[in-house]
Amino acid sequence: MAVIFEESLKKSLKSDGLLPVYILFGEDAYLKTHYLNKISKSIADSDDVFNYSKFVTGCDLQGVYDAVMQMPMMSDRKCVILNDYDFEHCSKAEFDRLTELISAVPKECTLILYFDSMETDHKKGAKFKNLISACEKNGGVAVCLNHRGKSELVKMLCDGAAKRGCKMDFSTGNYLVETAGEDINLLSSELTKLCAFVREGVITKADIDEVCTKTAEADIFKLSDFILSQNSTEALKMLDELFFMRTEPMSVLYTVSGVFTDMYRVFCAKAQSLPLSNVIKSFGYPKNKEFLVEKASKNLRKMDFEKLQLCLETLVSTDRKLKSFSSNQRGILEEMIIKLIYIIGEGKSLD
Repeated sequence: MAVIFEESLKKSLKSDGLLPVYILFGEDAYLKTHYLNKISKSIADSDDVFNYSKFVTGCDLQGVYDAVMQMPMMSDRKCVILNDYDFEHCSKAEFDRLTELISAVPKECTLILYFDSMETDHKKGAKFKNLISACEKNGGVAVCLNHRGKSELVKMLCDGAAKRGCKMDFSTGNYLVETAGEDINLLSSELTKLCAFVREGVITKADIDEVCTKTAEADIFKLSDFILSQNSTEALKMLDELFFMRTEPMSVLYTVSGVFTDMYRVFCAKAQSLPLSNVIKSFGYPKNKEFLVEKASKNLRKMDFEKLQLCLETLVSTDRKLKSFSSNQRGILEEMIIKLIYIIGEGKSLD
C-alpha cells in the first residue's frame, strides 16, 4: 500500500494524465481543496450536470455507483466526487460496495474521494488501508496533503511573486512567513496585496511591514528573538505591541516557553549524540514546524546547561505568577523578559 505526497501528485498530473481514482486526505484544507478543484476542473465545470457529480456525507452509494458507471455526455471523461463518506461507521455491506466501486471505476470516469472534515489514518486505519488498496488496484493514487514546510512556503511565495511580475528573494519570503504565519490562504492573500502595492518592482521587508497583517504568534517569536539577542529595548517594544493587539498574556508566555523547551530538547539530544531528526520524531513536530528544532539548535550556541536551567525556572515562576490572578500581568511579563536577558548575558539569576 503506497501513499504519495504533494510533489508526487504534481508530477503524476503532468506525466500520467488523469487517473481513475484519487483519494485526497491530510491536514491541509487549502491543499486538499486546491487539488480537488485542479483535478475536477480539468474534466468538467461544476455546472455540467452530465459530466460532474458531487455526493456528500450520508448519500446513497447507489447514486454514486450510477453516476460513475454512466457514460460521459459530449465529453471524453466525467468527474464524480464523494466527500467525507463515513466509511468507518457504515455497514459491512456498504463498505464492501464502496471498495468494489473504487475497483471498478471505468476509464471514462475519475472518482475523487475527498476527506475534508473527516479524520483519516493511513498508517493504522484498517478500513482506510482497504480503500487505498482498492484504489491502487485500479491504477489510482491516495494522496496525503499535509502542511507545507517553511522552505516550501517561501518557494511558493517567490514563484508566486514572479508570476505576478514582481521579484521576491528567499530572505524576504522567509520574513513574510515569519510575519504573517504559515497559513497558505493568508500568505496567498498577503502576496496579492504586496504585488499590487509594488506593481512590477522588488518586494522588500519594508513593504511587508507597511502592507501585511501580522500574526500574534509571529510577533511573539520576534519577542523571543529579541530576548535571545539580549535586546531589551526591542523586546519591551514588542511586548507593547502585543498588549496593544490584546494578545493573551498566557499566549505570550507559552510561546516564549516553547522556544526554550525546544532548546532543552535539542540540548538533551546532543548530549546523547542523537540527530535533530530524533527530536522531531520523538516529540511529534509536524512538517511545517520542523524548522523550530533547527532554530533551537542555532539558539543553543548562546546557551549552556546552567543558563538554560535558570531560564526554564524563570518561565515556570512566571507561569505561577500569571495564574495567581495578579492584576499586573504586563509587569510580570516585563520582569520575565529582563530576567531572561540577564541570565543569557550573565549566566546567573537576578533573584
